[in-house]
Amino acid sequence: MTTVSCPICRAPVPWTEASPYRPFCSERCKQIDLGAWANEEYRVPGAEPDPGVEAVDLTEKR
Repeated sequence: MTTVSCPICRAPVPWTEASPYRPFCSERCKQIDLGAWANEEYRVPGAEPDPGVEAVDLTEKR
């Protein structure tokens, strides 16, 4: 059986249908992770915008 480590507490989690919170070990760890995303504690890497490109106001009506 495949096991993974919970991303929050590092407890082993069996990767099966019987583990409803996978990859988390519990509802608590799942909620902690969601809160971290909501608080912008995680970042998705990306390239810096090209300084030669102007920002476009998408709310402007034509």
